[in-house]
Amino acid sequence: MTEPRNVLAVVPPHMGGRPTGNALATLFPGTVHVTVVEAADEDPAALREAHVVVTALAPVTAAHIAAAPVLELVQCASHGFDYVDAAAARARGVAVCTIGSSDAEAQNVAEQTFALMLALAKQLVPAHNALAEGDWALPRLQHSLTELSGKTLGIVGLGQIGQQVARRATAFDMTVLYAGRRRVAAETEERLGGARHVPLDELLRSSDYVTLHTPLTDDTRHLLDAGRLALLKPTAFVVNTARGALIDQDALADALEKGTVAGAGLDVFDPEPPTPALRLLSAPNVVLSPHVGGVTRETVVRIALAAVQNVTGFLAGDPPRDVVHQDRP
Repeated sequence: MTEPRNVLAVVPPHMGGRPTGNALATLFPGTVHVTVVEAADEDPAALREAHVVVTALAPVTAAHIAAAPVLELVQCASHGFDYVDAAAARARGVAVCTIGSSDAEAQNVAEQTFALMLALAKQLVPAHNALAEGDWALPRLQHSLTELSGKTLGIVGLGQIGQQVARRATAFDMTVLYAGRRRVAAETEERLGGARHVPLDELLRSSDYVTLHTPLTDDTRHLLDAGRLALLKPTAFVVNTARGALIDQDALADALEKGTVAGAGLDVFDPEPPTPALRLLSAPNVVLSPHVGGVTRETVVRIALAAVQNVTGFLAGDPPRDVVHQDRP
């Protein structure tokens, strides 16, 4: 008789909690026993017996890994993995995997990126608020309205999502620069409208819009700090749909308040949900959304299917897919 394989599905309340986890559990074959929790240590017995932990942005710490003696895989239901202690997992021989190659989130994150860029360029939030208050704000807003066409878009991280953003940028007749540890193939650059690989500091100095699409690691935390934000043009906009901690949030608030950066569109924060003390909530010329870049109806289905396919393949003996390496983002 085949030994039962146990999966612990961890879906915190802000990601849908138990109802979402129960829906995820129905996608696994009957040979897999799935326990749904809202925190990894909610059910110590289930954690102790888990061969796989599937996590939807819920922390999986070194303590959780130590409490799971038969654990073989931590599957992130996302492109990112910053909420998992990858070093502790690696020390135990536990694979940590994302859904990166599935492209599940790329479409919607790219669309959200452009939604934020367009809202900033067209001043949609202050225009809406003014009209709702009976203020015909056209004379006041006219000087700050701009176009995407002809502008330079700097993409930090040209992976699956970054490439989807670059594709859309070409449709807006934007020039695309990108920064990252590796240059993509020349044919990929050509397909993306002649995207050009440059050092990060050059990208920051040259771009009208800077958008972040890189994983959060020890190397990329506060990638945009006060020093790098100072490289931006005063007319430049910053967009972040990746991870909040890629930006020093206080430094960005300073830049916005001083007018050394024109505006920011943010879908992610550090922590999430943000606390009322976050200065960016009241900073000038910001457009904010509550991490909706990966949670359309269509995207959630693709993410769930990708995570389940990775896990069921692994349990069937396939090599783990999209294994993360903390030292090689």
